[in-house]
Amino acid sequence: MDSASSKPQVDRRQLQQIVAGLTEGILLADPDGSIVWANETALSIHGINAVEDFGGNPAGFQKRFTLKYRNNHPLLAGQYPLARVQAGEVFRDVIIEVTKPGDDSFHAIHQVRSLVLTDAAEEPQSLVLVIQDVTGRYTAEERFERTFSANPAPAVICRLSDLRYVKVNQGFLEMTGFARDEVIGRSAYEFDVLGGSDKRDQAIEYLNEGRTIPQMESVLRIADGGSKFVIVAGQPIEVGDQDCMLFTFMDLEPRRKAEAALRQTEERFSTAFRLAPVPMTVSALDDMLFLDVNDAFVAATGYQVEEAIARDPSSLELWEDDEAFSQFRDTVESTSSVRNVEMKLRAKNGDMLDCLVSAETVTIHERRCVLCVLQDITERKRSESELIAAIETVMQDTSWFSRTVIEKLAEIRHPTPAGKTGAALDDLSPRELEVLVLMCQGSDDAKIAETLQLSRNTVRNYVAAIYSKIGVNRRSAAIVWARDRGIDRDGHVAPSPRQRRNPRGPATR
Repeated sequence: MDSASSKPQVDRRQLQQIVAGLTEGILLADPDGSIVWANETALSIHGINAVEDFGGNPAGFQKRFTLKYRNNHPLLAGQYPLARVQAGEVFRDVIIEVTKPGDDSFHAIHQVRSLVLTDAAEEPQSLVLVIQDVTGRYTAEERFERTFSANPAPAVICRLSDLRYVKVNQGFLEMTGFARDEVIGRSAYEFDVLGGSDKRDQAIEYLNEGRTIPQMESVLRIADGGSKFVIVAGQPIEVGDQDCMLFTFMDLEPRRKAEAALRQTEERFSTAFRLAPVPMTVSALDDMLFLDVNDAFVAATGYQVEEAIARDPSSLELWEDDEAFSQFRDTVESTSSVRNVEMKLRAKNGDMLDCLVSAETVTIHERRCVLCVLQDITERKRSESELIAAIETVMQDTSWFSRTVIEKLAEIRHPTPAGKTGAALDDLSPRELEVLVLMCQGSDDAKIAETLQLSRNTVRNYVAAIYSKIGVNRRSAAIVWARDRGIDRDGHVAPSPRQRRNPRGPATR
């Protein structure tokens, strides 16, 4: 008799040992709702230490814990799982949020199902709640949901079981112009995000197999009836225990428009370059090899396009003064722009052409290049030289003409731009004036350097500064300008009006 009565007790201990080791929480109650036992998992996921902390019965539980559905609606007293199982209801997979009044640090998400254990007469003997803590899963899903919704990159999620879209973010809606309810629930065949791709059949195969879909170009239908070129890729993911495919997109329209605009710009540049009436060249900045020359260059130099391409000016012996071209190149590299530098160009037949050369650095196909424009001034220089020679002949004896006549001749030769005052000798520094006087005496750069004990480069710098100040670009013009302002062939300088008004210099106190 004693052995027979002890057997059920052993069986209960074994059952409790099995239940106690489960990863799910188990809560047992009598048919009247009294909570009689819970395993360690049940206590832990409720943040308590003893079964008494559950409150003893459904009413006490409701005081200790606040339950809400996932839609944030609070459970009524009769909707609490313990009350429902006490009423004899059997349910499964109820998702609830659990908090404690007065304890803001506790928050859990539980998935609950119920069991009713009966005796031999099918009468309720024990009420069971099986509780699983799914806080981590739902928290991760919430983070994913927030990230997915906030991600500016367009994206949709397609459920693999029926190939219907279950999620869409704002980026996709803005890109296509569709409303959310026009996408959610549609099938991948109704709303085809892989249409227009030459790899569509392979992508559909990967979609059905739940495999990663590599990036490919596609054409999306948009709300206004048009289409949009995109890059689409698919990544298998799980959403709520369901296998899905995450499609992400990159809008190609801005890039296509930029490429089209670039092509139009390049076409316009090419047309303008080819038809320009003045000689033009495009060279690589690093080695100055010609990349292209226009028709006017061919006409002016006699070199055909194929003779010039991939060659540099030195190999063609294009410029008379290699040193001047080297300085020109250095200036372009350092300043990216050069304007109206006078240089002599040698045509294929040996003829020399006087040119004003301007250059600007440009980027063509991501390569730094130099665009050069050549203005042929050979005829103009010949005419100017004849005029300068005539003026110099007249000015050999200025006693024949009044100062006013000389100034009129200078004005005709170098008219002062409207709104500007012509430069005067007083605008030159003493050293610049010395260099100009020696120039008027017929000294070249070497003689000036020897006379003033300067280097030739320094003399060139002074000469360039004089040209810039008085607005000329050649030596003969500078000499005419100087003689117009009172420097004779012997280098004597007539006093300026300012000096005549104040012969002793500025007054001092």
